Amino acid sequence: MSEEVKIIEKKEIPSGAVMIFGFPDVGLVGVIAASHLISELNDLEEIAYMDSKLLPPLIVLHEGLPHSPIRIFGNREILLAVSETAIPANTLYTIMYALIDWGKRKNVKMMISLSGIPIQNRQDIEELKVFAAASSPEVLKMLQDKGVEILKEGYMVGPQAIMLQRCATLGLPALTLLAQCFLNYPDPEAAAEILKQLTNIVGIKVDTSKLLEKGEEIRLRARDVMRRTQQELSKMKKAQEYDIPLYVS
Repeated sequence: MSEEVKIIEKKEIPSGAVMIFGFPDVGLVGVIAASHLISELNDLEEIAYMDSKLLPPLIVLHEGLPHSPIRIFGNREILLAVSETAIPANTLYTIMYALIDWGKRKNVKMMISLSGIPIQNRQDIEELKVFAAASSPEVLKMLQDKGVEILKEGYMVGPQAIMLQRCATLGLPALTLLAQCFLNYPDPEAAAEILKQLTNIVGIKVDTSKLLEKGEEIRLRARDVMRRTQQELSKMKKAQEYDIPLYVS
């Protein structure tokens, strides 16, 4: 792990869990989904947090107490890494590598990133699709066997791109779930759809009804995070995901 980034463990870390990432990205899909998991799964508790001067000089206050903006929650089955602030684009590799390498040392059996894929006519679509990409042919087959639609061609930018490439290099099974969503507008409906697919893949059961009921409240609370996230996404050249890749054989 980089000396610039430390992961402080507060409790015993379970071995053999699935590690899930919910980081600020398009539509805040991953962050909203991760927050809902924390509120719905009563046995998820904070077991570790990130300490790094690469992060903005801020803390997150919950019930009057300070917390790191990047925390890891866990139970026997899952480890959930979530960031409550936009991560500076120039620190993303260091931060993601630290989390992935930490997870590998904890013998996680799979890593899953939750994110979104923006579509221009999102407001006209009621049934949102969820796509997936994988770190290996074996994981890809598992997804296909479960009926998940595969994102076969395109570019990927951001935390999920780093996670997939790093896990492929390390030989660690990994996948990214991408729900159709708004580009720069918090999208709790997309988060609900991605949680349904997560249930399909991992087997955890999560009620998404409250997430849908509180959609407008979530959108209002998430506006500032969305604005700051957009600033960082532009630095990552997120718009390149709209391009069509050119393959030369």
